[in-house]
Amino acid sequence: MSEENQNPEQPTANDNADAAHQPPIVINTQYIKDFSLEIPHAPEIFRNLSQTPEINIDVDVRADHLHDNYFNVSLKIRIDGIVGTQPLFILEIDYCGITALNVPEEHLEPVLLIEIPRMLFPYARSYITTSLIAAGLPPLMINPIDFVAMYQIRKQKNSNQTENK
Repeated sequence: MSEENQNPEQPTANDNADAAHQPPIVINTQYIKDFSLEIPHAPEIFRNLSQTPEINIDVDVRADHLHDNYFNVSLKIRIDGIVGTQPLFILEIDYCGITALNVPEEHLEPVLLIEIPRMLFPYARSYITTSLIAAGLPPLMINPIDFVAMYQIRKQKNSNQTENK
């Protein structure tokens, strides 16, 4: 039978081979869901920039199932820069990626909460650094984040909460 005569809704042997050769992780799109940069004491605070600001970074990872094997992974980062007792800046970014996963069920959670954030992080870090520089603030290079440790802490915390119930 020629290709023109085949029913497009009927699976072929090639379709099954294509499914087996799907990459395990495909990031279909990346986007900034939310972004905020505040410099609450500008312009006065710029006089105090001779001191190195204290930097506090809080990171959270979330994953939501969209449909089929598609997921939305959110990397939420909040950075507080403090000079003396005053906030220099407050930056919040919710950087996301929509991904298709072709991994066994038992690997979904670690891939969603470790591997995908690891792939998204360099892009979020670049937006953070560029935004701070554009705002007239000193550049900030955030060290790589240990998403494995974050995942292990989350699992331990969830395990402790389950045991206490």
